[in-house]
Amino acid sequence: MRGGRCLRICCPTRLTTKCFVSFLFAVTTLAGAANVDWILTARIAVTMDARRRVIEDAAVAVRGDRILAVGTRAAIDKEHRAAQRLDAGNALLAPGLVNTHTHAAMSLFRGIADDVRLQEWLEKFIFPAESRNVSPEFVRWGTRLACLEMLLSGTTTFTDMYYFEEVVGEVAREAGMRGVLGQTVIGFPVADAKTPAEGLARAERFLKQFDGDPLVTPAVAPHAIYTNSDATLGAARALANRHRKPLLIHLSETKKENDDVRRARGVSPARALDALGLWNGRAVAAHGVWLDDTDIEILAARGVGVAHCPASNMKLASGIAPVVKLLKAGVAVGLGPDGPAGSNNDFDLWEEMDLAGKLAKVHSGDPAALTSRQIVEMATIGGARALGLDGETGSIEPGKRADILIAALDHPRTTPFYDVYSLMVWAMKGSDVRHVMVNGKLVVRDRKPLTLDSAAILKKALEYRGSVAASLRTGR
Repeated sequence: MRGGRCLRICCPTRLTTKCFVSFLFAVTTLAGAANVDWILTARIAVTMDARRRVIEDAAVAVRGDRILAVGTRAAIDKEHRAAQRLDAGNALLAPGLVNTHTHAAMSLFRGIADDVRLQEWLEKFIFPAESRNVSPEFVRWGTRLACLEMLLSGTTTFTDMYYFEEVVGEVAREAGMRGVLGQTVIGFPVADAKTPAEGLARAERFLKQFDGDPLVTPAVAPHAIYTNSDATLGAARALANRHRKPLLIHLSETKKENDDVRRARGVSPARALDALGLWNGRAVAAHGVWLDDTDIEILAARGVGVAHCPASNMKLASGIAPVVKLLKAGVAVGLGPDGPAGSNNDFDLWEEMDLAGKLAKVHSGDPAALTSRQIVEMATIGGARALGLDGETGSIEPGKRADILIAALDHPRTTPFYDVYSLMVWAMKGSDVRHVMVNGKLVVRDRKPLTLDSAAILKKALEYRGSVAASLRTGR
């Protein structure tokens, strides 16, 4: 009955296909059938949408791979019925975190050498270890280990630069993670290419292989200005532009890099790369520690995103990136753990948020230099904007991909709280994350990975630890 009158579905004596479909639709609607795949609820939601809404007693409706609706639990429950439901209770619901710079497979080199200078770390440990150990299977298991760690701490998008990047893409698909993945191009023989030309050819195959992939954005990654010729850098930019893909590069990470480039070229790395046309297209520059005001103006004018890596820059004593100046100039800045083989030993973006805030404050002498909300922005929508993915991820709003984390708030250090952004930056940890959704699919539930075999990955990582250590001892 509706309004006291019987709902007439169709004339039973002339039951056409159209009538039958109408009949089924009416019956399922009246019966309260599901019209969304998921409803997620939590005590509070940080949306990071354009209005930066924070919603108490919040709910998110997900249909397919996208967010359909965001609001209070009462409002969402009134309008929607879900096939599956996750009521998280005393928890925070937030956008999945966005990692804008890392080398995932190097997780298998974690702790191989600490407390040494960058050049010594590279020349005595990393380069020898890579030459003796890196293979497609090494990259596969190292990336699995990294993805496992990232997912368990709420990272849903990661940006990678390494070798055999097609394998990284395969693992990203397997894990159900979003990735901007760059095939490295470098001017000396490495595991997957003996020449820059081979590296460029491999990069082009990689771009074609993952073109249009729903999770993986393939990219070209010339390592740095000091490891590639001008011709190789120009060819990398042309390749990225031809395929309409991003370019990833290290930039002004150390004072030595800046000084060497200035001596050789008379200008900073950022200006030298600008003269080569490297910023004429989508680009993400990692580190940017030694950028000056003119460099920042150039990056802002060219729309270059910057990946800020505070833990790495501190651990290697590289310096402090001018993040406040970059943000004031309108540069999109994200966060990255770099590492994890000595420049940083983990992938925890919650730690990067904490360190980014503290570094900015002590560097400027101003405790208000970078607000908690700005820091959360860098880990979410700001990072997505740096990658050119802000139309797809980085916030919780209708139409965006359903990349969502849910973190518990039942710990003494999260009780009480008065400002949720302050809570996220200064009190919360990666271990607080309980559930993770990427592209509308639950990939972590109750801290248990649903797409990756944790026991097998950890077992394999220990096996690689033995072979890597032996290779450094024996030279084979």
